[in-house]
Amino acid sequence: MSDIYIRTTGRAGRITLTRPQALNALSYDMCMAIDTALRNWREDDAVDLIIFDAEGEKAFCAGGDIAELYYFGTKGDYTFGRRFWRDEYRMNALIYEYSKPVISFLQGFTMGGGVGIGCHGSHRIVGDSSQIAMPECSIGLIPDVGGSLMLAQAPGRMGEYLGTTGYRMGPGDAIYAGFADYYIPQNIWPELIELLEASGRAELVSEHGQTAPAAALADQQARVDTIYEGKTLADVLISLRNADDDFSTKTLTVLNRNSALSMACTIEMLHQLRGEGLTVRKALEMEYRYTFRAMEHGDILEGIRAQIIDKDRNPQWQYSDMNVPAGAVLEMLRPLGRDALSFAEE
Repeated sequence: MSDIYIRTTGRAGRITLTRPQALNALSYDMCMAIDTALRNWREDDAVDLIIFDAEGEKAFCAGGDIAELYYFGTKGDYTFGRRFWRDEYRMNALIYEYSKPVISFLQGFTMGGGVGIGCHGSHRIVGDSSQIAMPECSIGLIPDVGGSLMLAQAPGRMGEYLGTTGYRMGPGDAIYAGFADYYIPQNIWPELIELLEASGRAELVSEHGQTAPAAALADQQARVDTIYEGKTLADVLISLRNADDDFSTKTLTVLNRNSALSMACTIEMLHQLRGEGLTVRKALEMEYRYTFRAMEHGDILEGIRAQIIDKDRNPQWQYSDMNVPAGAVLEMLRPLGRDALSFAEE
């Protein structure tokens, strides 16, 4: 497949995304190729570790290839999207639970679907160009691909802030928020990959790790915790509208551009997930409740139209007044019954 290069080199299973012209956007076929390779290598004693990387300087993977979702969804066919998300989420869980070290090199943009393959491994490496984000609320979705797991585990209420604003985390921020583990200058990456291939020793990653740049998010932690201390989107908006500091003003401007339904559901989802008993499967199952319904009842088709298809950047969201009924949130996140996400291998 020309979009992805999968092979074994030395002691390493290698997965390289090769769509730099499309910012390495992840297609359904790419997801399935990754899934197959990981299942094969899991039982291969000749493979000690897995390495994810990507071609191009701009992006590891800027997200999922969502144009196809729009094509089918606007025709009333929601089956493709549901299958895409179902199988992608199973692959995300496979990476998170993998029995061998999974090492990812995350240059440039790592967003949405890129987080799902790049930020669930055991050794997540960032460099100076890294920008990691969950911007789904800007297209009428919620943070998914297991991203809600990291958001729920982020310090304080930082997860709600990152999930509703889509803030782009630099290397220091990504490590602070729990989306990455190691800062290693990018000029060292090729040599490190060769060493990993030859030795099969994942501990070489920590040996090459350096002090990360300062995390700007850490300076805003107390403010974020205050803004997002309420239980609902309405609480957050009241807090922001009553504030007069620059950070609150900028945050409110961003929220006013996004889908209110998506943001309200993101906040509720994180409140439900946070605490003891949180697993990647629980997070993915909760996300799938929303994405299963997203095209039929959510804002995603309008979001894709405005951002990707017509590119007018003027989405006509449901609840444009930002007043989302509690019942609408509960409806999007209620259990799916027999349609619930299953992790049984087929």
